[in-house]
Amino acid sequence: MATRTSAFRAAALVLLAYACVQVLQAQTKITLPKNKYTPEQDVQLGREAADEARKQYPIINDDRIDTYLTALGDRLVAAAPSEFKQSVYEYSFTPVNLKEINAFALPGGPMFVHRGMFDAAAEEGEVAGVMAHELSHVLLRHGTANATKAQNPWLQLGQLAGAIGGAVVGGGLGSAISQGSQFGLSTLLLSYSRDFEKEADLLGAQIMARAGYDPRALAHMFETIAKEAKANGSGAPQWMSSHPDPGNRTVYITKEAEHLEIAVPADTSQFEPIKRVFASLPPAKTMSELSRTGVSSSDASRGDAAQAVGTPGQPVSRPSTKYKAINGGKIFQASVPSDWTSVSSDSTIKVVPMNGYGPLRGEMVFTHGVEFGVATASSRNLVEATQGWLNAVAQSNPDLRQAGNMQSLRMSNRSALAVSLVNPSPLGGQERIGAYTTFLADGTLFYYLTVVPEREQQLFQDSFTRIVNSIKLTDR
Repeated sequence: MATRTSAFRAAALVLLAYACVQVLQAQTKITLPKNKYTPEQDVQLGREAADEARKQYPIINDDRIDTYLTALGDRLVAAAPSEFKQSVYEYSFTPVNLKEINAFALPGGPMFVHRGMFDAAAEEGEVAGVMAHELSHVLLRHGTANATKAQNPWLQLGQLAGAIGGAVVGGGLGSAISQGSQFGLSTLLLSYSRDFEKEADLLGAQIMARAGYDPRALAHMFETIAKEAKANGSGAPQWMSSHPDPGNRTVYITKEAEHLEIAVPADTSQFEPIKRVFASLPPAKTMSELSRTGVSSSDASRGDAAQAVGTPGQPVSRPSTKYKAINGGKIFQASVPSDWTSVSSDSTIKVVPMNGYGPLRGEMVFTHGVEFGVATASSRNLVEATQGWLNAVAQSNPDLRQAGNMQSLRMSNRSALAVSLVNPSPLGGQERIGAYTTFLADGTLFYYLTVVPEREQQLFQDSFTRIVNSIKLTDR
């Protein structure tokens, strides 16, 4: 009888081992996408972008939250598949006092988590799920894989790092244009394809299970994000704007969870106490409030302030009738007034008259001049792509409005659109903004933007028109 019992036990162990192998085989196989960059370059890019993010965002400095978030992040990193880990990565987990349900990770390891994520989460697994999703983007190197695919002539490694920052155009508009164009350019870095999103969902679910969390909590958090946006009437939530929904998220995450064995459950006893610590902090800002506030006066003494052209608020002269050529890398050439100054950032070129760009009341403002830049196109239809970009701008600028319909024209022998916008000017009154768009050869949206106080529009209009007529796109 003992012999038969041993035989049964042996058979049971064989069946259990076989079942475990079948479970492991059933989980989705994830592979690294094509990438021309090295992991060391990911680290360089992420480090520089994280430094910029810490200047721009209201970072929470609380030892209790830092300790908790780091421990949670480290647990997820430890649970990541070894084939995706890179010894050079520099992981960090930074809390941000912003209201939106959001989190983002940068190449090489830096991750930023909004307070709104904790406020909305019903359990630790929901926060862990979003962090595991973001970690998966880092492990799969989706940021630089996007740049590899893009092949955009402006997307050089050193230029990508500053994409989180951005100059302020007309006060609050600058942050929106930073999101709609300069930040939109970085959506090649921070916004992912639906295929990449699904990969991050699935790998994130696998990491969650290995870390002791039920992967279905990730699906629950996605549902919470969608409901929150619908309840607020805000349409697509901020997190979804850089993380497009692949569709059927709840279904395929739940299906993946069925094939995963959850490790020893994580200790979640600190989650509720940490939520109370968050609740004791000063009120969180919204992204819109942050964009209107601008950078602090101490920040205004760094970075773009070093490129200030005169003193905003002082008189601005009529544009010179003499012109000079400027060259926008491999993308464009144009002619601009000879007495205007070029101010280059990581992904845009402004050309401004004296006193048209600089610090004013603690923020960088752009009151007069033109800007050239690129934005990720949401569609291959120019009207839809332009409207998508304008919608991104308008989300953070409630006072910005369109003044008239889009008009068709030709820019550098390509089909283009022009639209006029009105926004409050940092100098008082209203400012007029002209936006001109066309497609580059790779499908990226190229834009030419004009900014001037409404009362001075007639003094600058001839120059703005001459500049747009001089634009020659050279990206082909």
